[in-house]
Amino acid sequence: MSDKTRTARVPCDIKDIGLADRGALRTEWAGRNMPVLGMIGDRFEEEKPLDGVRISACLHVTSETANLMITLVRGGADVALCASNPLSTQDDVAAHLVRDHGVQVYAIKGEDDDTYYEHIRAALAHEPQVTMDDGADVVGALHMIGLERYDDLHPVVRAWATSLGEAERQRIVKGVKASTEETTTGVIRLKSMEKSGVLLFPVIAVNDSSTKHLFDNRYGTGQSTIDGVLRATNVLLAGSTVVVAGYGWCGKGVAKRAQGQGAHVVVTEVDPLKALEAVMDGHRVMPMAEAAKIGDVFITVTGDIHVIREPHFEAMKDGAIVANSGHFNVEIDLDVLAEMADSRRAVREFVEEYTLGEKKIFVLGEGRLINLAAAEGHPASVMDMSFANQSLAAEHIVTRPDELTEGVQPVPEPIDRRIAALKLRSLGVEIDELTPEQARYLASWEMGT
Repeated sequence: MSDKTRTARVPCDIKDIGLADRGALRTEWAGRNMPVLGMIGDRFEEEKPLDGVRISACLHVTSETANLMITLVRGGADVALCASNPLSTQDDVAAHLVRDHGVQVYAIKGEDDDTYYEHIRAALAHEPQVTMDDGADVVGALHMIGLERYDDLHPVVRAWATSLGEAERQRIVKGVKASTEETTTGVIRLKSMEKSGVLLFPVIAVNDSSTKHLFDNRYGTGQSTIDGVLRATNVLLAGSTVVVAGYGWCGKGVAKRAQGQGAHVVVTEVDPLKALEAVMDGHRVMPMAEAAKIGDVFITVTGDIHVIREPHFEAMKDGAIVANSGHFNVEIDLDVLAEMADSRRAVREFVEEYTLGEKKIFVLGEGRLINLAAAEGHPASVMDMSFANQSLAAEHIVTRPDELTEGVQPVPEPIDRRIAALKLRSLGVEIDELTPEQARYLASWEMGT
């Protein structure tokens, strides 16, 4: 812990507590565009549904996340927060949460691998009753401890876990009532754990709620990814060829926004249904091997490993720009690119140049999430719904444990609908209600046509 964080009144590891004033302004600005979370926070402060509950969250430490943490604290929770990505932390926001809201924050922008896992260790040492994940790193580590698969843990976490007594390790693992998961990648991991029969507690798939993936993944990722690419490069998208790898909700958003900037969009896919949808949406669809020859900007949003690899790098044009907006920095095979390169150098912030013979390839943000590495992530108004899901899912875990089932499960539909209704109210939008006659008609098989 640095001298600049020792004056904090709660345990933490942040860059500088002196940045808190700036973080408070940034958090306030985001909060102005998060009215649903604000309404939930007002109720939480009055009812205290999370009173005394220990929550460990592994999320992007941004001004939007800060408003979620504040909502949980208003509900009575004892919160620890670590970063889910080494490049996404806003250090001033971290300082604000520590100084002004008593949140234990373990996050420093640009932290190295060992520090990243030291911060995950700190979140585990908080002995959470509820966890919130953005990629299942905390849940994954908890399960490796619970299953005694210590060799699969990062050395920093392994050393701590093996230093504990068996009773203490089991207390930490069994103390978790349930978890929430924010991302597609994390849900895929967790469903794999469930299928393998190793998932130790219920997980609510916040990512799969309609008020999350239909808006956050599509509109949030779409806008913030293009924002990150433009901030890093200042490249003109109009008239260029943008290759989007993956046409899930995130890929749809990125492709639509690139198209709106005047780019020629090419989509690569492995799913025939998604590929067909991309064609129907007006995009060219082809294998990455073909797209690599014509692309100017490449953006991966698949959640899978090595989507862009050696033969693709070999086929790329001089000056190709490669970025990732999937969860982890594994979608671009940077190890093989480094082996292929004659040299590499940083040419501007968030841009690294790899020289391969007569051509150069530019990688943005170390292959990590470009929308958070070079920009500020999703707009607050979109994260309002995502984090409303997180806060109400946490309340559901604590107050309705009997309604939880084993395994990965959706956000209860009433919560999803409540969030949509609150969002509409905040926008001043009214909608119709079914008349009694209409409701009977929809529920009846006897009324006919």
